[in-house]
Amino acid sequence: MEQILDAAEYLFSKHGLYGVTLKDVAKRVGVHHTLLNYYFEDKQKLFDAVFARRAVVTNERRMKALEAYDAEMGDNPTVEGALRAFLDTDLDLYTEGGEGWKNYAALGALVANTPEWGAALMDEHFDPVVLRLIAILRKALPGCSEADIFWGYHFVTGALMLTLARTGRIDKLSGGVCRSDDFMAVKERMASFMAAGFLQVCGKSAAKAGG
Repeated sequence: MEQILDAAEYLFSKHGLYGVTLKDVAKRVGVHHTLLNYYFEDKQKLFDAVFARRAVVTNERRMKALEAYDAEMGDNPTVEGALRAFLDTDLDLYTEGGEGWKNYAALGALVANTPEWGAALMDEHFDPVVLRLIAILRKALPGCSEADIFWGYHFVTGALMLTLARTGRIDKLSGGVCRSDDFMAVKERMASFMAAGFLQVCGKSAAKAGG
């Protein structure tokens, strides 16, 4: 079963849901496609199983990190601290977990950018942990509007998904100075960069409200 899920994960991460058949997965595993039909009613069921398998792990890790940070900081969290609990935990997982986790990262990026059905899948698996982050950001930014906090999260997740997609574009643009698979370089920078954006936008909102 793990071989089937690993093979399907790899293929789905490269070609998406509609670019892969059960026969493609069976060929990569080295079995007859009727074996896949025995375990999975159709390709959608296989895709859902692939996506859910690692979603459980990343959600548990993130939620524990956010809850631990919230308990430690009480009423005094920082934006960067909250973002590090959310972002760094995931980036560590994709760095330490090997190629399978990197394939899942790319698959997640693909799903997140597929409005027809991907948004519903992201909602199903990731809303609780995202809303936990939002709750901590509210405490860190008491004068910030709801709209600015949610837009800030939108920009954070957009940057994260582009990173996880590993398109190779930054490699070419930077002449090799940056690598799209260098998640540790991203970890060093992303939370700080995004925190500054939150503070800048929320500061402008507060100034307008006070003026």
